[in-house]
Amino acid sequence: MNPVDHPHGGGEGRAPIGRKKPATPWGFPALGRRSRKRKKYSDNLILRRRTK
Repeated sequence: MNPVDHPHGGGEGRAPIGRKKPATPWGFPALGRRSRKRKKYSDNLILRRRTK
């Protein structure tokens, strides 16, 4: 995997990610970042979180 293919690509041998946080192939943060829009149209339909 080359640097042109993915933000984790490139480096010599088995190099680490090389960035502060893991990233998606498009360069956005991959772990811990909320991906849902703040003003989603269905927000008023969701009243409480699902539980088991």
